[in-house]
Amino acid sequence: MADTAYALHILVKHKEIAEDIIKQLAKGAKFQTLAKKYSTCPSGKKGGDLGEFKRGQMVPQFDKVAFKGEILTPHLVKTKFGWHVIKVLYRT
Repeated sequence: MADTAYALHILVKHKEIAEDIIKQLAKGAKFQTLAKKYSTCPSGKKGGDLGEFKRGQMVPQFDKVAFKGEILTPHLVKTKFGWHVIKVLYRT
């Protein structure tokens, strides 16, 4: 079982915006470009790059996707911070 994950994410306030971002990604939009445009998280300036993090560092809903969700597939997750589009690049 992986102890660390490396992920990108885009944080927005509304589910509809997050769903639209996932549609744009499906049509070939670049994750980093959309993160810079839409994300309300400071990581948005870095294309949504969260870097590598350990299990338990993120809120539970985020952690679950980061460590159990399909890699390289955008996932929609609701947390106390808002709606996240999460793309896990790898786990170690």
